[in-house]
Amino acid sequence: MNAVTPAWVRIRLRTAPGAAAALALLVALTACLAAAFPRALDRYENAGLARAVDRASPPRTTFTMYAPVPAGPDRQREQALLPPALGRQHTKVLDTVPRPLVADPGQSSYGVRNATDLAVPDRWIPQPSGLPAKVRLIAPGGLAEHSSVREGRLPRATGRVTASTSEVEAAVSAATAKSLHIRVGSVIHVPAMSGPPLVVRVTGILTPREPDGAYWSTVPLLRTPALVEVPSDSPEPPKYWLGALLLPSEAAPALMGTAGTPWRYWQVAPAPRSLHAHDLEGLKSAVASLKSGPGLVRVRAATDPVAQVGTELDDVLLSYGRLSSGITPLVAVAAFGSATVAAVVLLMAGGLAADRRRLELTLLRARGVSLPGLAGRLLAETAVVAVPAGALGLGAALLAVPAGRPGHSVLAAAVVTALACAALPVRAVIAHRVVRVHGPREDTVSVRPSQRRTVAELTLLVIAAAAVEALRRYGVAGAAENDGASGGSGDQLVSLAPVLVGVIAALVLVRLYPWPLRWLMRPMGRLRGAVGHLSLARAGRTSVPAVLPLLALLTALTTAAFGGSVLAGVAGARDQAALLAVGADARVDGAEALPDGLSDRVRRTPGVRGLTEVSMDYQARTGTNARISVAGVDPADYASLARRTGLGAFPEEQLRRPAAGSGTPLPALASPPVAEKYGTRPFPVQLGDGTEVTIRIAVVRDRTPAVIGTNFLIVDRAGLSRGVARASALLLTGDHLDADALRRAAGTDASVTTRAGERGEYVDSPLQSGAERVYSVAVAAGAGYAVLALLLALLRTAPERAALLARLRTMGLTRAQGRRLLVLESLPQALLAAAGGALTGWATVLLLSPGVDLTAIALPSSAVSAGGNELRTDPLSLALPAAAVLLLTLGIAVGQAWWTGRRGSVRELRAGDAR
Repeated sequence: MNAVTPAWVRIRLRTAPGAAAALALLVALTACLAAAFPRALDRYENAGLARAVDRASPPRTTFTMYAPVPAGPDRQREQALLPPALGRQHTKVLDTVPRPLVADPGQSSYGVRNATDLAVPDRWIPQPSGLPAKVRLIAPGGLAEHSSVREGRLPRATGRVTASTSEVEAAVSAATAKSLHIRVGSVIHVPAMSGPPLVVRVTGILTPREPDGAYWSTVPLLRTPALVEVPSDSPEPPKYWLGALLLPSEAAPALMGTAGTPWRYWQVAPAPRSLHAHDLEGLKSAVASLKSGPGLVRVRAATDPVAQVGTELDDVLLSYGRLSSGITPLVAVAAFGSATVAAVVLLMAGGLAADRRRLELTLLRARGVSLPGLAGRLLAETAVVAVPAGALGLGAALLAVPAGRPGHSVLAAAVVTALACAALPVRAVIAHRVVRVHGPREDTVSVRPSQRRTVAELTLLVIAAAAVEALRRYGVAGAAENDGASGGSGDQLVSLAPVLVGVIAALVLVRLYPWPLRWLMRPMGRLRGAVGHLSLARAGRTSVPAVLPLLALLTALTTAAFGGSVLAGVAGARDQAALLAVGADARVDGAEALPDGLSDRVRRTPGVRGLTEVSMDYQARTGTNARISVAGVDPADYASLARRTGLGAFPEEQLRRPAAGSGTPLPALASPPVAEKYGTRPFPVQLGDGTEVTIRIAVVRDRTPAVIGTNFLIVDRAGLSRGVARASALLLTGDHLDADALRRAAGTDASVTTRAGERGEYVDSPLQSGAERVYSVAVAAGAGYAVLALLLALLRTAPERAALLARLRTMGLTRAQGRRLLVLESLPQALLAAAGGALTGWATVLLLSPGVDLTAIALPSSAVSAGGNELRTDPLSLALPAAAVLLLTLGIAVGQAWWTGRRGSVRELRAGDAR
């Protein structure tokens, strides 16, 4: 940079402050969006991972290290169970946790517990089935820090406790005390290995300070007793109570004298808020290391050579990884599309500045300025504006989205700033590499593509075809899994597929664009008047660089069509899943038969159009003693409901009970597994009230409104006994059903589930809701940049159009003819962009739909789905953006003609004007 450059920059900024301010605003906005995107992505991915770990509950996510009591003298074995030894080992265990896994010391714990639950002879403890209650002795460390005394006091150990100690103190949780009828002072006799039982005296009832924390919830028995069922063939299997007695940690050696085998344990709870989605592979490696790798070796060195580690955190991370691999590539599609449009707009801004200053730069080159000198001057004047604007946009993004990694945001803002700085110098160097006063014409209809351009376009075509084929073959989730969860080049190539299709379409349309103009030129020349012929001639003189705005528009329209189809598909998948779960627009279920008059009250509720009574029997059994769900319905009402909902429609005649005697088999609608098992032959079914009916399968459907699952029979309720035929469920249809009104009508005798309410529960994870929001914002940003690209394209030719209108008015052109001229001149390119965008969006969705399954982003894993929710074309997403582009282009043309007519023609007709 020489001494001329600073003065040059000052003069340029003073001469064109408006252009500098516009560039600064564009760079700041683009840098802010680019920097905010990775932070928003990190935020909702981290929130999704934290939610997944929280929902998995501590029994699955906590690491439990356990080891038996070491062999050796009794004194040595007792010392191994006391808090000093266990505490030191616990500290070492926490230090062995490998990064990026982070332990939560406050919820991690250690102690001693019996491996075998012991039956106690005390009959004052409730015995629901006559079986004695069982207890588990646990001596946890840190009991005082994690509980509050509700009654009595904390247990204490007086003197030295050994395996032969006959009495110890204990505490129980409030829930255990309530269920097992334990009070302060209660005595429980725990069987010993030999001799009299160990006397456990309860001295306190405790309330957990964080009952949902890992300290209390890793082993839920600590805070909540369990009513355990004994395996049995009886319809009501016997049960017994199981509760935990919490001994002081100093009394742990007493467990060696009981009939239960004592085990030492160390529990390491992960800190959910310290888990980051971008460390997912590292987290999986850390968990694997602790379970069966170097981490396990270090744990055994710190605790016991035979210690084992158990956790299901690896399954939780794997499940989250599958969800993320199905969502992240879809978000990347919108991100790549918006980034492409934004990059095109920045290049167009530089091209507009270069075109406006073409004569100025030509004069500088004629006076001897070198290409490096010219590039340096332009780079300096652009950087003075763009660099502070990029920093301002970065700062705004960091403040707006406080969470997330800053490195990616800084890199994104730097790329935007560098592109904005380089656009004008590079364009100027390319245009003025040869010193000349007049450049060659670059009309669209006259310029022939070069061989280099042909090779480049064919290369892009091959890349786009490879991306589309990869997405169709493997799908977005499959590509992510093949390249690793962190996303490889193949994953990014697949996400680029819609953008590449838009690029190829833009290049193809630019090549095809001159042909219809040439065909229309001759018939238009034969018409009276010069407006039509002149407008086509002007449209044909559009320069070749117009491929940039066309590329921006097509990419934005393709991304909008793809994104709109994704969002519409997500809504459709949730509606269908909610319909499958409810069976209608609303459902009223009773534990038993619904009371008389309830159907009439519900039918009179506002919004209810149709009501179908269903008699559900979940206790029915076939002749092979296999349980099956049987629903009794009115064939006419139920057939109408199935047609309206689209869930297994059938002719009502096939389900109606025959008019013959009672011995005639009852026709039934069955699921495919039931039909495959029993065929069309009659077979007996024993209903829940003990009566038996003979059924013959007449219709087979894979789904039906009344029953969820694949093991059902639907029959005419007129053929059932009176007790079974009473309605136990109501299926309702109607628009805008009021759930509160339905619940008031149903009262306390039944539960109400609405399709709308069920649908609202399907946003299961912040990963899904965040992906939807980011996708919507990315599509909206792409559309905004596409409008900006259109404005820049029209602004580039605005002076030339104004001069043309002024000169033509001197030849007698009226204002109305001037408006028609600008509209007809803009119409070919607007039609090209609108029609091409709609067609490209439709083709993109059609090509890529086999590889896109919306289940991951639309539904939680527990939702009922009809199968793969493939991407389908959304007509509104195709038509609305294309129509908006067409109307906007024509509106700008009309507005420019009106404004030019008001300003007058003196300025445009000045001699020596550059235009």
